[in-house]
Amino acid sequence: QNRPPPPPRRCRLLLSSSVTSASPTSSPAFRSEPPSVTSAAATVGGKKVTWGSSWLGMSWQLEVSWWLGWSDLVGLWEVAVVGGCQGWARSTGGVVAYSESQTGNELQKFENNKDIKPQKKKMVVLGTGWAGISFIKDLDPSKYDVKVVSPRNYFAFTPLLPSVTVGTVEARSIVEPIRNIIKKRSGEIKLCEAECTKIDLANKQILCKSTFENSPVPNREFALDYDYLIIAVGAQVNTFNTPGVMEHCHFLKEVEDAQKIRRTVVDCFEQADLPELSEEEKRKNLHFVVVGGGPTGVEFAAELHDFIVEDLVRLYPQAKDLVKITVIQSGDHILNTFDERISMFAEKKFARDGIEVLTGCRVLSVSDDSITMNVKATGEVCAVPYGMIVWSTGVGTRPVVKDFMEQIGQGRRRVLATDEWLRVKGSEDVFALGDCASIDQRKIIDDIATIFTAADVDKSGTLTLKEFKNVIDDVLVRYPQVELYLKSQHMNVTDLLRDSEGNEMIVDIEGFKSVLSHVDSQMKSLPATAQVAAQQGAYLSRCFNHLEDCITNPEGPRRFKGLGRHIFEPFRYRHLGQFAPLGGEQTAAELPGDWVAMGHSSQWLWYSVYASKQVSWRTRVLVVGDWIKKFVFGRDSSRI
Repeated sequence: QNRPPPPPRRCRLLLSSSVTSASPTSSPAFRSEPPSVTSAAATVGGKKVTWGSSWLGMSWQLEVSWWLGWSDLVGLWEVAVVGGCQGWARSTGGVVAYSESQTGNELQKFENNKDIKPQKKKMVVLGTGWAGISFIKDLDPSKYDVKVVSPRNYFAFTPLLPSVTVGTVEARSIVEPIRNIIKKRSGEIKLCEAECTKIDLANKQILCKSTFENSPVPNREFALDYDYLIIAVGAQVNTFNTPGVMEHCHFLKEVEDAQKIRRTVVDCFEQADLPELSEEEKRKNLHFVVVGGGPTGVEFAAELHDFIVEDLVRLYPQAKDLVKITVIQSGDHILNTFDERISMFAEKKFARDGIEVLTGCRVLSVSDDSITMNVKATGEVCAVPYGMIVWSTGVGTRPVVKDFMEQIGQGRRRVLATDEWLRVKGSEDVFALGDCASIDQRKIIDDIATIFTAADVDKSGTLTLKEFKNVIDDVLVRYPQVELYLKSQHMNVTDLLRDSEGNEMIVDIEGFKSVLSHVDSQMKSLPATAQVAAQQGAYLSRCFNHLEDCITNPEGPRRFKGLGRHIFEPFRYRHLGQFAPLGGEQTAAELPGDWVAMGHSSQWLWYSVYASKQVSWRTRVLVVGDWIKKFVFGRDSSRI
């Protein structure tokens, strides 16, 4: 009884469970193949503990320790999760090690390591356009280590760029500094004003270069590691390799482009006002050509016409009968992505306003004083003199995206191909959205057999309407083209398994294929618009915000090839309508439900929608103020 008690003894039982990604039949939607596993380590209780990590899988180790003393036999259990399980997957466990320690420092070391927070996943976002800024605004940065890389430190409201070209709206009224946006977030988001020059997929790293102009400090190159990469770099102008376009044409993709156009328009009028110029030279200087009859080209032509008629003609009265605006379109109509009624209305209004529309013409080359084009109907090749050309004929892929596409076997594609969850095909943990990517929607005909097997619960080899109803909700979510097909045919979903008289049918696999054989004809690529990019950014940020919850409780549709459900529902674009300002305070509007409106009432709807879509109250007030200023004082023609 007089013998002093020995020091406490610590018995430690170390359990290990290796978490691996499930098979493709049960893995989450974001992953379609087993992930690669990397290793990490920490020191716990004087021992080096290792665990493997992957995108959706992480092996974990559970340490149970208790203290046994001679004076009492009460056990104090301490459970410490050294690594966190971040994937929904299978696990197997076993006793890895048993150790005894009599050192008093081990408990203190163990207590200190318990308080260490798990390291956040590194997320890099490329681009601050519509897709990138929508993703950043809705993302919860407290869950990730977020870095944004962009060659510009502001977001531009691009739908108003045509208004900037003529001074209806000032350039600074439609831009919002990125740092104003990210400072409002709950966590820290870092901005690097640089351009991504290469994506190193093998090392999960991007190479960047700063792009400061007229700076005494040389541009620097640096690299950033990532766990998740969000590519939202947008697109560049597509010249279709037409000779002379890059050298002699203006574009309308950036704020700087709009400012340059504004200065050139004023220069053309000033040059035409110089003495001793012939009338032919004046007409040439005042001939404005717009190549491309899409929404951007048409809106710019309308804004330019209003600027000339309402403001410049009063300042340059001698130019009234000399100025000319020409729109060149390779298709049969302008605004061919709109309802046919809108296209016809726009062409008639342009004809009344004196804007020449040349359809069915393909530009062959551009020189410093003329544009050469081919008239498809007659085969005639003609050269037209001009004072300024604005090229607005679509978008092309940026060099950094082209290089990345070569790495992943998509070199022959026009843009990056992603799955329905915006994950780039052929890569891991890389997502693409906006103009630089296109969703490669899976065809239902490729999965007909698995859908039939899943619906045929009694394994009879035939399918009844009741059995089909059990899977139709998941089919509509997984394959959105089914719903589009039903709308185009004015059918209900149950009509697929009814005959012409409305009677229920029982079909075998061949009959089921016949019923759905035309569904995939409704598959269409999404347009490269701000509306699509913004919805994709909001969707992807929500997926990352709820990743942990949805791994445990998947919300996506049923997996027909395998067990369980997809983690998330696939991206679904909701078309909210589109506008085409046509000048003279008239706008054409195409809204959901086949609702088409044209005229002055639609112009006020356009004002309200574009004001409400601004990213901040600051830009909202500035834009509305510019509209009011234009009504009161007119547009400014100063060359600054």
